[in-house]
Amino acid sequence: MSTTTTLSLGDPLEPARKATAEMLQTRDHTFSLPQPFYNDERLFQIDMQEIFQKEWLIAGMTCEIPAKGNYLTLQIGDNPIIVIRGAEGKIHAFHNVCRHRGSRLCVSDKGKVAKLVCPYHQWTYELDGRLLFAGTEMGADFDMNQYGLKPVNCKSAGGYIFVSLADEPPAIDDFLRTLEHYMEPYDMENTKVAVSTTLMEKANWKLVIENNRECYHCNGSHPELLNTLLEWDDVTDPRADQAFKDHVAASAAAWDAEKIPYAHASFGLRNRIVRMPLLKGTVSMTMDGKPGSKKLMGRIQNPDLGSMRILHLPHSWNHCMGDHLINFTVWPISAQETMVTTKWLVHKDAVEGVDYDIARLREVWDATNDQDRRLAEENQRGINSTAYQPGPYSKTYEFGVINFLDWYSERMLNNLGVEEAAPQLRQVGE
Repeated sequence: MSTTTTLSLGDPLEPARKATAEMLQTRDHTFSLPQPFYNDERLFQIDMQEIFQKEWLIAGMTCEIPAKGNYLTLQIGDNPIIVIRGAEGKIHAFHNVCRHRGSRLCVSDKGKVAKLVCPYHQWTYELDGRLLFAGTEMGADFDMNQYGLKPVNCKSAGGYIFVSLADEPPAIDDFLRTLEHYMEPYDMENTKVAVSTTLMEKANWKLVIENNRECYHCNGSHPELLNTLLEWDDVTDPRADQAFKDHVAASAAAWDAEKIPYAHASFGLRNRIVRMPLLKGTVSMTMDGKPGSKKLMGRIQNPDLGSMRILHLPHSWNHCMGDHLINFTVWPISAQETMVTTKWLVHKDAVEGVDYDIARLREVWDATNDQDRRLAEENQRGINSTAYQPGPYSKTYEFGVINFLDWYSERMLNNLGVEEAAPQLRQVGE
């Protein structure tokens, strides 16, 4: 019989945790955050522990693992994760860590397997995580039932796969039911990822999200995007003129006729879904505003569906059009480095070179992503200066940023065991 001794070294981040809570409790919620939130490695580790290891994250799309044995992998901080489709179509998520000596099981970004076999010593696991084989070397009294893969909370809805590393993740089912309803016209099980990109940005992840949550910078930075995008997501926006309101009303009538959901749905400050028309005369986020794919998604007949915008904090925004969908996810790497992944999805039967051209599909957001990268990196360089101090947000143009930081502050304090009532404001963003 073996015994296990756990050596407690305490929490080296405890002073930083206390300082983080104090800064959030005393901050002005209409100003940017104090400098350490954007460049301090200790605070970055707290972000990973209290936000990215406790909140729900979008791991991928269900169409990426269409059949039994298909898997994808991802990295959440120091935690490698496997998401795999098992028997009867059930999607599982596990820590990508063998229970023998801790080696990663799957080393590729994606693939297909009959069983999960560790490349180190060939311990073999069923697709539901049960240990099937460990070899006779472990002895006759070895109990394989005690050494299954460690599971990760996993839910799917509307074509999206969500994971959470928390022991008790926050409630999300109300949002997922609504997401399922709004994504129904797209028939996401019958889509595919036409192309995906990753972009490394030398900026803190919160700066990447802050930049996305406002379009104050769009006129000066995003000519390609503004060929089609109308920045407002609600007719109640004080900047929205009558022409915009009339355009929304006419578009809504057409969507009603096709039974396409479009009403604004919010779930606190973490999630929102809203469909807004694109610039009049355009139907898709391409350079000329024409469809990027000739084959429309799901049951959709009318290409002019505008863009259904889906926000999922802490790390994702999405644009869903009649012909294709774009999913963006943000993955923190270090205090001043972030990876942004972009996926363009089309109908699974759309043929590359016939129904869509990848370069044309990517053109607008390749340009926009790179422009945003430069903006975030320059923002980071300035924030690193001794001259930086929190600056005021525009309550009209940057209320989406205020919302994000209110959500971040509330969740951080909650997960640190400190309560705060955060103001509830409107939401906006690219």
